[in-house]
Amino acid sequence: MNTLIKNGTLVTAFDTFQSDILIEDEKIARIGLNLTADSDHLIDATGKLILPGGVDPHVHLDLPMFGTVSSDDHYSGHKAAAFGGTTTVMDFVVLDSPLPEGEGSGVRQGDFQYSVDLWMQKAEKAAIDYSFHMNLTQFNEKIAKEIPSLMKMGIQTLKVFTAYNGRLRIDDGSIFKALQIAKDNGMLVMAHCENGDVIDTLVEQALAAGRTSPEWHALTRPAWGAVEATLRMAAMAEQAHAPVYIVHMNAGGEVDMLKYARERGVKVMGETCPQYLFFTIEHLRRPDGAKWICSPPMRTEEDNARLWEGLSNGILQTVGTDHCPFYFDGTRPIVYEGSEIAIPGKELGRDDFTKIPNGLPGIQDRLPVLWTQGVGARKISANQFVELTSTNPAKIFGLYPRKGSLLNGADADIVIWDPQKKVKYGVAQSHQRTDYNLYEGWELKGYPEKVFLRGKLIVDGTQWLGKSGDGKFLKRNEGEVL
Repeated sequence: MNTLIKNGTLVTAFDTFQSDILIEDEKIARIGLNLTADSDHLIDATGKLILPGGVDPHVHLDLPMFGTVSSDDHYSGHKAAAFGGTTTVMDFVVLDSPLPEGEGSGVRQGDFQYSVDLWMQKAEKAAIDYSFHMNLTQFNEKIAKEIPSLMKMGIQTLKVFTAYNGRLRIDDGSIFKALQIAKDNGMLVMAHCENGDVIDTLVEQALAAGRTSPEWHALTRPAWGAVEATLRMAAMAEQAHAPVYIVHMNAGGEVDMLKYARERGVKVMGETCPQYLFFTIEHLRRPDGAKWICSPPMRTEEDNARLWEGLSNGILQTVGTDHCPFYFDGTRPIVYEGSEIAIPGKELGRDDFTKIPNGLPGIQDRLPVLWTQGVGARKISANQFVELTSTNPAKIFGLYPRKGSLLNGADADIVIWDPQKKVKYGVAQSHQRTDYNLYEGWELKGYPEKVFLRGKLIVDGTQWLGKSGDGKFLKRNEGEVL
């Protein structure tokens, strides 16, 4: 199937120019002025922008947590992503293992292939293209020897945690060994940076004092722990001569540490998320404060401002979402694609902040909100917008130029963007499968009009043309250090 898009303005990470673009089958075939072709579809994009599909490097779909599961799966989350202009997402595989026959508990030793196979089964319903990162939450000699096997599965990233003691965290020595292994095998370590020891101490003290409201989720996870852990990860990466990617940077001091390390030649890269640009601990103090609970937590207006500076000045490399939604009130069903569905959510921690599932919706919101508040407010340029949300993630995670580009031969993941379209945004416009939206009532200017996945039109205005199974798993190669 051929599609010719005429009279648009192409926006890439590097340039903005008038051009037509010809799609043949799943690829971009030609880019240039005054193109002609025998096309099945002709689209006039006069007054519109042509962007590469967004690449979200950080999502959690169908993720078990606190006796429930994140409310978007690999269909509903992908559908929502597409309506927001994102055509590729990267999820995280939970490191698990089959239990010996007859056993229902006990110590499990991680099995990479088993864990990836489980996530592949979850993703059979994928509606856009996707890839995986591997959570490295256990470490021993057997696991160390098996890490390189992930590259054969098309996975070149490991995620480690300096928090969640006894659940997800491995010790610094093991993290250092993982960095060495990654370096030797063309892989990349991603790091969740907080101080797990301090968090555990403060949580214990807060609960003992009867402090159980949502604001204590933030107060027991101080920003200094994130700042310290970010510099510690950068230091370990430099000593291992390996790159590292810091996920969901949320504190201004983390931007300072990233700048400090990068100026000294450390191969460290940083990601932030929209929620850390707009919200603060004050939102957790509202009657519906549980809606804003995620880890790491919201900080202050000063942190918001410094993160914006990090984006505009090129200190930070990407904007992901850490999309991991839960219902605000999972006792009440919502209607999704004509059926009622209810999934236990944040009401589970109504009387104890430690039991509130950690996570927010955001996979659809990312591009429209960032365009309005970033490009529209002149905090970042349109080219930086593409760089941060599409091109850089594709480069870092071994997908460029197939993804994140408008180049001949690239996948025809294309967004026709209407920079003048105004939307009063909120849960009614969102396809995220949950009962609230962080940006309820926000006035947005600039919104996707049409979205193509490998040449197939999957979003046309408010119409969903995609389907379960449209998405393909993307095997990734060694990425770039930016």
